[in-house]
Amino acid sequence: MTASAEQVVERPARPAVPEPALVAARAADAKLGESTVVLAMGELLGVTDAFVITSGRNSRQVRTIAEEVEQRVREHTGRSPWAVEGQRELRWVLIDYGDFLVHVFHEEDRQYYDLERLWSDAVRVDWKADSTD
Repeated sequence: MTASAEQVVERPARPAVPEPALVAARAADAKLGESTVVLAMGELLGVTDAFVITSGRNSRQVRTIAEEVEQRVREHTGRSPWAVEGQRELRWVLIDYGDFLVHVFHEEDRQYYDLERLWSDAVRVDWKADSTD
């Protein structure tokens, strides 16, 4: 092996997250979701591949974001969520697609639960790259 071949360092691939999770992140962003992040959870959690976390400034915006996520994911993939929780209170709406979960928080509740800190070992995925929406 030559010296130049030894210096080649492979760049790690983007963590595997379902494409619909990226669609969900972009949908949240389209409705002005605050600080939207996608976390690759597959290696850490084992029961789901990704979390999409976003927040709204008030209950109306939380509802609007959740509705937009469901609509866009359905349009792009034909999929509906397995379950949706929190639609009555609109403080933390959890949309469960099985292979990924969408957390739409009221901004105060997002600060309180702080999932990004809780799952700080998760890799953040650049969901804005290669956007076609």
